[in-house]
Amino acid sequence: MNEYGMLEKVDGRYALEFKRHFPFEAEHVFDYLTKPEYFSAWYPFATGEMDLQVGGKIVFDDGEGTVYEAVITEFNPPWTFYFREVDDLLHMHLDATNNGCLLNFTHMFDDPTYAKYMAAGWHRCLDALDMLVQGNQPEWPENGAELREIYERQFDSQ
Repeated sequence: MNEYGMLEKVDGRYALEFKRHFPFEAEHVFDYLTKPEYFSAWYPFATGEMDLQVGGKIVFDDGEGTVYEAVITEFNPPWTFYFREVDDLLHMHLDATNNGCLLNFTHMFDDPTYAKYMAAGWHRCLDALDMLVQGNQPEWPENGAELREIYERQFDSQ
């Protein structure tokens, strides 16, 4: 089981942070974070276009008729990939370790009532990312309700 996400308040916003270790070099993992064919397989919304540079756009389709854009705010391969999705900020930062790399994934948002839902969703997405990086097709077990309960208890106790 992968490490659970943590929620904290930072500069008046909420930051949901996950850490995931990968037994691969940062370059390998960064490809799965940023190449459209991989990104669309683990990220919760389908991706149309990705202009991988600072100021570049990422076009998303929620599958229900809404298309919107994110703007890349930092892009430093193979270490950082940050973007603003509507009002939320997503930060993906890799650090080298002795036996691979560590992903620090942070989602910053304003409304804490969504925290348990976001945490459960990102937990599942990062599990899918892990499967992809390992060379496997992602599986999506029916564990969303269980994860929401875990995160609700965890966040209520903070």
